[in-house]
Amino acid sequence: MIMIMFLCASIFFIFGCTNEGEKQESKKTEDKQTVQLTISAAASLQDALTEIQKKYEKEHENIKITFNFGSSGALQQQIEQGAPVDLFFSAAENKFRPLVDKGLINKEESKNLLGNEIVLIVPKDKADTVKGFQSLADSGIKQFALGNPETTPAGQYGQQTLTKLNLWPKVKEKVVYTKDVRQVLSYVEANTVDAGIVFKTDAQISDKVKIVDIADANMHDPIIYPVGIIKDTKHKKEAADFYQYLQTEDSFQIFEKFGFKILK
Repeated sequence: MIMIMFLCASIFFIFGCTNEGEKQESKKTEDKQTVQLTISAAASLQDALTEIQKKYEKEHENIKITFNFGSSGALQQQIEQGAPVDLFFSAAENKFRPLVDKGLINKEESKNLLGNEIVLIVPKDKADTVKGFQSLADSGIKQFALGNPETTPAGQYGQQTLTKLNLWPKVKEKVVYTKDVRQVLSYVEANTVDAGIVFKTDAQISDKVKIVDIADANMHDPIIYPVGIIKDTKHKKEAADFYQYLQTEDSFQIFEKFGFKILK
């Protein structure tokens, strides 16, 4: 009888330990479950954010980041229409502020993080024919690329610059509009147009174009890149962590390497 009781107790102990071990293993697996964050970001941020992503994911193995790059205005509209996004990183305040006003982003969970400059670029072999913004009015300049000012911040700042220089009425018929700033860069690289207006950070990543002019800061609205957490994110903790990571010295060094100014 004693032997039977001992065997029963042993079996219970073994199975009990096994079940407890399975529970602990299951909890560990659950803790390490991969979380995918979706970041909608201005096209001009592509290279810097991709480098930050690699560094961040190496330090956070359970986080996978997916980027949706495009014009800030188009991304704003997607978020307003309910696109599943965790963070928004815009290249202009006026494409970001409406989301705060509508309660889609909490003001306390947003920050004006970066600055930039607007430049005129040309294919390298045309550097002698285009001296600056004023050259766009010359008869020899047939077409130049500009992001759609309605949705593309670089296009908006570019149009403001040309208006301030009293050039817009003279050159607006020469404009080839693009969906975002990176498309402007690709058109100039391919020599499809005579020139293009982009952010300085975009121009710096290409060895096929040359900067021939830089817009004075008083020629356009302040160039500010705000970033914020989408209020309805399903991954609040992880989104908040990456939001904070974008404000670390490690991230700042990468942003500065690509030509961005840090707004501290």
